[in-house]
Amino acid sequence: MRSVYRSVLRAWRLGLFHLIRRRFFLLFLFLLSSIVVYPYAESSGFGYYTFRVLMGVVILLTVYAVTFSRGLLFLVIALAIPSFLQHTFVHPHDAGMVPELGRVVSLAFYVVVILIIFRHVFKNDKPNSESMFGALCVYLLVGFAFSSAYLVIAGLQPHAFDLSPTVNLHTVPDRFDFVYFSFGTLTELGAPGITAVAPVARSVSLLESIIGILYLAILISRINHSVSTAAGHRKPRDHRPVADSPEI
Repeated sequence: MRSVYRSVLRAWRLGLFHLIRRRFFLLFLFLLSSIVVYPYAESSGFGYYTFRVLMGVVILLTVYAVTFSRGLLFLVIALAIPSFLQHTFVHPHDAGMVPELGRVVSLAFYVVVILIIFRHVFKNDKPNSESMFGALCVYLLVGFAFSSAYLVIAGLQPHAFDLSPTVNLHTVPDRFDFVYFSFGTLTELGAPGITAVAPVARSVSLLESIIGILYLAILISRINHSVSTAAGHRKPRDHRPVADSPEI
């Protein structure tokens, strides 16, 4: 019985160690989970604090995902600390210089991390499953980065976005409204119920739409190039018959 228990414990440890090493896969799961949990964050106090803890974990996993970049790691940590505090302790509707500065730092954190992961993923000549999850993380992080940008714009211009009263039960856009608008713009699906009104908000939304299209085009081109390169390295077998040795 002890041997079975030790075998199960050893297998569990090996599986956990293997999962921890897959940093981009873990980050992708938590980013995707945060999008799923987001609509229920405001429905109850438990959901609200659960989402805040989840976003804190996402920031920590993001820092862990870029630990391969030793030169920029201190910059990432310096930006991650105020971003972590902003996501976990600052209320989305808080106004003032300090909350707005925290949103700007959070936006800078997303931009730096996106550039680091993008460079790491696309410089690999032989992409694997982990690098593909890294590419997916970049796509999701772009959506969150632009939602932070919209949050900053709304803080500077309170009427930069308009909420339709026929669709929304509230009049002031919150953080989830900007996440919804950001991913709707990024994926070209649209975000009914919220509209960019201010010129700067419209310009940023157009920029996000262009980046989303170009990124998918680059990603598909990268995958096709990798497949064609891998196929080119496979040398066809020589099926020519071996010549008979000359008779003496």
